[in-house]
Amino acid sequence: MSNQKTKTSNKIFILALCAVLCALSFPAEAQQPVKIPRIVRLSPTSAAGDAPVLAAFRQGLRNHGWVERRNIAIDYRFADGKREKLAGLAAEIAQSNPDVILTGATWGAEAAKRATQTIPIVMVTTGDPVASGLVNSLARPGGNLTGVTALGQELSGKRLQLLKEAVPNITRVAVLSNPTNPDSALSVKEAEIAARELGVQLQVYQVDGLDGFHPAFRRIANERAGALIVLTDPMFLTHRKRIVELTNQSRVPAMYPISEFANAGGLMFYGASFTDMYRRTATYVHKILNGAKPADLPIERAQKFDLVINLKAAKQIGLTIPPNVLARADRVIR
Repeated sequence: MSNQKTKTSNKIFILALCAVLCALSFPAEAQQPVKIPRIVRLSPTSAAGDAPVLAAFRQGLRNHGWVERRNIAIDYRFADGKREKLAGLAAEIAQSNPDVILTGATWGAEAAKRATQTIPIVMVTTGDPVASGLVNSLARPGGNLTGVTALGQELSGKRLQLLKEAVPNITRVAVLSNPTNPDSALSVKEAEIAARELGVQLQVYQVDGLDGFHPAFRRIANERAGALIVLTDPMFLTHRKRIVELTNQSRVPAMYPISEFANAGGLMFYGASFTDMYRRTATYVHKILNGAKPADLPIERAQKFDLVINLKAAKQIGLTIPPNVLARADRVIR
């Protein structure tokens, strides 16, 4: 009888011990953090300059079911228009081993590609990624980089044509260029082709730092340029308010490469919609997170192009925009 009681007690003890161990193990397992995918944004510009496009990118992610701080994490690194900061930031990002790097401009894409050959990189650029050596081709990029391009150098001629239509009597046009930007030379060549066809003389003014703006605009004024084209550049975007202020003070009609210039008081913008491009990059991120390789994802060209005219700026510089040009605007700032 005593032996039977002992066996029963042992069974009860073992069952109780198992129950305690199970109770202890389940909460421990439940407390294990769930790893969510992490994207790092490497931006050549500033947080303020990035705000509109990042909002569009997040919306694109939500369209695919990815919500920041719920099932996906996004970190941010900003170079504030300083190209020299990008290499260090890219190396830091690569060391942290995110699931995807989202970068902008040829500068950012080059820095990211030098920092890693394995982490997937999704880019948005206005330059030609083939001509710059970033990818093998648009259809088959190869390597670890893909994304969306505006091929913005091809838009230089169209911008000059629209500027000539808005200010028909111009014969001399200034071009504001950053000589350190690898896309600038191609943009200038395209503008020169259009200038010959339109009977317009171009004069390039090179600025590679904040200290160069005032001397360049003094020269533009002294040499009596009839209009100005600003080329795409992260440093120019970062300091767009200063550029617009100096341009309007000089009473020079200007065509800008990014809509944020017009929003900041600039006269005209024509080009690819950056918000649309960044919204589309979310599809690349979604595919990569689901197993696709960047090498197999063709680089897409921008699909949406806008003409924006700022009538407040026109009034400030004493310019009347011809009705036929105004009628073609996708957006008019009054």
